[in-house]
Amino acid sequence: MKKRSAVIKRKTKETQISVELLIGGQGRSKIDTGIGILDHMLELFSFHGLFNLNILAKGDLRVDIHHTNEDIGIVLGDAFKKALGDKSGIKRFGSISVPMEDVVANVVVDISGRGFFNGIKAVVSKLPKIQKDQGYSFEYANHFFEAFAKRLGMNLDISISSLNSDLHTNLEPIFKGLGIALDQATGIDPRRKGIPSTKGVID
Repeated sequence: MKKRSAVIKRKTKETQISVELLIGGQGRSKIDTGIGILDHMLELFSFHGLFNLNILAKGDLRVDIHHTNEDIGIVLGDAFKKALGDKSGIKRFGSISVPMEDVVANVVVDISGRGFFNGIKAVVSKLPKIQKDQGYSFEYANHFFEAFAKRLGMNLDISISSLNSDLHTNLEPIFKGLGIALDQATGIDPRRKGIPSTKGVID
């Protein structure tokens, strides 16, 4: 099978980011974004999705982590889109439920060419106060996922059945689940001849 890989570099006045991606790898990663918790989450994403992933990012963290966090999502989405090419033969859909302590994350993806993400949904009646971790928050995670989904052209749905007061405990099963669901969606179905859309194209 053809090697599905990409190298993407993006430089703005606010950030300088490079991503090297291999789909269908061994889950090896080298991540340095300057945002410690995001590094860890992307390592989990890479490991459980079996993507070989190197990310190096330098940004204006002294001002805010917003630009770096969002731009990493943009470049990662571009890398997946390039590595997948015309998407011929892929399964396209993926879904998984991943537990961690009292949290169960449900992640569903469709590589449809139509990027959509509407925020992490919490199916709970009472919201605990969630502390930030190294300045990171659910809001930043939402910005990352939105940028990633839109640039890849992926319909992404994330929900969690309960919320833990520890941000790390909430985000870890989400990133693990995203890796697993994307591994499913980017996997090749030997029965599929061509692009998995009745339109005959996935933009």
